[in-house]
Amino acid sequence: MAEETIPNKDHWLSIGETASRSGVAASALRFYEDQGLITSRRTSGNQRQYLRSTLRRIAFVQAAQRVGLALSEIKAALDSLPEDRTPTRADWSRLSKSWRGRLDHRIAELERLRDDLDSCIGCGCLSLQRCNLYNKNDRLAERGPGARLLNVGIPGE
Repeated sequence: MAEETIPNKDHWLSIGETASRSGVAASALRFYEDQGLITSRRTSGNQRQYLRSTLRRIAFVQAAQRVGLALSEIKAALDSLPEDRTPTRADWSRLSKSWRGRLDHRIAELERLRDDLDSCIGCGCLSLQRCNLYNKNDRLAERGPGARLLNVGIPGE
């Protein structure tokens, strides 16, 4: 039986292996790299290779995207980490605490949408007869485009 070698932390993966292991398309990996979220090295044949530890950074990016963070915010978070290692549990805890308010706001917004889904959502379209009750004379149009009642409580709104 051949002895199995365990890759060390400096083990490099091809872009295909990284895509397969992370569940992220190779095009997304190239985009993440263009955005400065991950890094690679190039082989003599100009093929991208990623450190095995990049898989944790990719998982971090995916988790942060799922909670609604913009790539610029994710990059800022990753830039706050030492370049020589991937996020640890303590790093994730520290970073996620700064996002708690945003998550609470998003949850409240989704609950409001769920509870009001069967009535006017303040889009200003006047397509429902009830809109005349909720948005008489299209007064919400003065606040700008979009579903204005859904934006209540959003910073900057």
